[in-house]
Amino acid sequence: MLLLSPQHWTTYELLDSGGFEKLERFGDYVLARPEPQALWAKSLPDAEWDKRANAVFKKEKGNAERGEWVRKPGMPERWTSTYQQGPLNLTFKLALSSFKHVGIFPEQAANWDYLAEHLPKFPGTPKVLNLFAYTGLASLVARACGADVTHVDAVKPVITWSRENMELSGLDNIRWVVEDALKFVMREARRGNRYQGIILDPPAYGRGPDGEKWVLDEHLADLLTTCRELLDPERHVFILNLYSLGFSALIAENLIRGVFGAVSSPEFGELFLPDSGGKKLPLGVFYRFAKS
Repeated sequence: MLLLSPQHWTTYELLDSGGFEKLERFGDYVLARPEPQALWAKSLPDAEWDKRANAVFKKEKGNAERGEWVRKPGMPERWTSTYQQGPLNLTFKLALSSFKHVGIFPEQAANWDYLAEHLPKFPGTPKVLNLFAYTGLASLVARACGADVTHVDAVKPVITWSRENMELSGLDNIRWVVEDALKFVMREARRGNRYQGIILDPPAYGRGPDGEKWVLDEHLADLLTTCRELLDPERHVFILNLYSLGFSALIAENLIRGVFGAVSSPEFGELFLPDSGGKKLPLGVFYRFAKS
């Protein structure tokens, strides 16, 4: 079982974590926001957090998710940052949302590098399907590697954000689909379509554009079964990421084995971000495999 974190990312840094919070640098700006996994004590004193943070997320009373950002002078609501690693040279928009998110999950850079390692090995133009694709950084990586990318998310404003990121990165021709992920893959399976790459990052709960209800515990097995039908058996790259406190890497392994059987070069474990105090902040589990 592996522990993976992003490598050589100069525009992002986890400065500290603890007290159910994290202090992060995104490009030129430092943010303090809640983090339920950070049960331990902070390494830096509160005064240092207050000094460094350009914006602090304050939770709404009685609501664990929503809140508002308190910004210091000069802190914009929106800005851009970059990810440069090997062949990747991406630019993307960040923004302060009322749900504490900023438009990127930095720990996923470990999976972006995995895509960039394997997709260029495929002959021709590989087809990649990104489900629950959010603001599209994995889609950008796949497109930058020459793939024909289909990007699926149920939230239309997120698709708009993803398109902005594509244009900022100088890329084009990503296929945008606003639809429930499970409904989409079932239709693709009926059509007999195949993909050489599939990326899954499903939430614990969600709603499709037509009110479809997504519950991870109830629907993940069906989604994986349909993805098996879509995945090219000859050459492929597959990534499953789970951020749910009830799921471990061993659960992900058992799910994949139960649906796909034996796979080529499997890797599974936890994604984490190291902070400057030497602590490792866990931010989800993954299972991935590739065959070229």
